[in-house]
Amino acid sequence: MTSASVRSDWEGVYLDGRTPARQRAQIRLMRGGLEVSTESGATLWWPYGEVRQTQGSYAGEEVRLERGGDLPEALLVADADFLASLHGISPEVASRFHDPGRRRRRVALTVLAALAVVAIAAGLYLWGIPAAAAVAAARVPVSWEERFGRSIVEHLVPAGKACAEPTRQRIIDDMVKVVIAPLPRTPYTFRVTVVDDPTVNALAAPGGFIVVFRGLLEETRTPEELAGVLAHEIEHVLQRHATKALVQHVSTGLLFTALTGDVSGVMAYGLESARVLGTLRYSRAAEEEADAGGMRLLLAARIDPAGMIAFFEGMEKRRGEAGPLLKYLSTHPAPEERVARLTRLARAPVPAPSRKLLDGYDWADIRRICG
Repeated sequence: MTSASVRSDWEGVYLDGRTPARQRAQIRLMRGGLEVSTESGATLWWPYGEVRQTQGSYAGEEVRLERGGDLPEALLVADADFLASLHGISPEVASRFHDPGRRRRRVALTVLAALAVVAIAAGLYLWGIPAAAAVAAARVPVSWEERFGRSIVEHLVPAGKACAEPTRQRIIDDMVKVVIAPLPRTPYTFRVTVVDDPTVNALAAPGGFIVVFRGLLEETRTPEELAGVLAHEIEHVLQRHATKALVQHVSTGLLFTALTGDVSGVMAYGLESARVLGTLRYSRAAEEEADAGGMRLLLAARIDPAGMIAFFEGMEKRRGEAGPLLKYLSTHPAPEERVARLTRLARAPVPAPSRKLLDGYDWADIRRICG
């Protein structure tokens, strides 16, 4: 982008970090920071030293800038040339933000690194696959994720193991609708399957599929506790954590299948993906992102966040008992500070008090979903 084409004024979307509501915003690039004018009439000043870029380094991604701690404010800008203008207007802070002019070379190097992983050495394998997996996951359409996720669930929940009692299944489905109701829109259709298995576990497959094991359902003491688990897993879906992790972990064959868009080839990896997903440990950053996003969903839906905190407190107390039936402790890392972080997040101001889910319903009855 030449100096003549550098623009200072841009359109974007502002998120306050406390609610999922989006506001249109006018963003002005200035030498020392960003001047943000929201549609509600507020004018905000974001010094570059307080701003971090969390998205927009790959082709097709919208630019996401964040400011703040556990519940950061965010700006979304669809046009990647926004970053090029930022580099032109304030070159002294350019190192803090991605340069779109180098994007083509970066993508080419990433793909070459992935090829080198397979062809050259195990050492390069450890570096090339994670980088290429991020590129591949960003290119995966939702329809691909849905087909992939359905294939995984078919392997995780074989015929006869799904708990399909319609009345109690409808209760869980309605709970999901309450949790996601505050979202402006989502490309995913969320489907929860309860599997008749005593393992204490729950997991999110690509495409909006969530599997809850009977053992975990029986561990919940209130509907708010299950809502907290569902919100956490829903956020994993929204952030495509499973898609990225599976592309990275399953095999190089799946990686290159995803890169080339061969959906039929991906289906062949359903069994292997189901095995990996069942034992997958997300990164600390992914877990914290799911915790924070899940808590925001609960607060926006007016669901008491104490349920989510109580569930993880109960799991933390049982950490010493971890055995083959307590997979949720091994696949969802819960360090000591996790409950403290959730408690801090729960203190965020909310527009209305919490409401009680399923008022008058004996929650113990939900266990009969498996007969």
